[in-house]
Amino acid sequence: MLRPMDRLSIDGAWQFVPRIHADPRGAFLEAFRAADLPRPFRLAQINCSVSAAGVLRGVHFADVPPGQAKYVMCVSGAILDVVVDLRVGSPGFGRWEALRLDSEERRAVFVSEGLGHAFLALSEQATVVYACSEGYNPGGEHGVHPLDPDLGIDWPWNEPQLSDKDAASPTLKQALDSGLLPSYDTCQAFYAGLH
Repeated sequence: MLRPMDRLSIDGAWQFVPRIHADPRGAFLEAFRAADLPRPFRLAQINCSVSAAGVLRGVHFADVPPGQAKYVMCVSGAILDVVVDLRVGSPGFGRWEALRLDSEERRAVFVSEGLGHAFLALSEQATVVYACSEGYNPGGEHGVHPLDPDLGIDWPWNEPQLSDKDAASPTLKQALDSGLLPSYDTCQAFYAGLH
């Protein structure tokens, strides 16, 4: 049994595995408990995304500060959820980790500010709900191309469907060269200010 929040290999990302109480009527679980989070989290917005099989969303990230931490759950169907370390200067820069989130195990992922986030719908339809620490800020939100060979994310789909915006996102190298990516030191200072 995992602890309430279990650290992933990407620094600043954790997974939550709920205890599901099932009986003949169905099931009950605590999907989110602020007290279990590894650090303070201010809830500013909740988003809901419904995707057909093969839809790939991301890799998205926001300027830090203020950044945007996310608590991600797949409430119906299944997704491959991916966290990418986009923080320039991070020991894990460019690394990614993938987890299956689905409506059976009901795991969730907490993604800190400065990390990239993406997911691929694996089921015929997948509904993803994510709580955000900041509201939508179009001028401060960016992306890195999810199919960039330099990232090398192992997507289990031959031709995933991307939005026009995600398809036009820069590669990791282009984002790095243009100064678009967040700084690891800036992110660390921001995290420290949250406590």
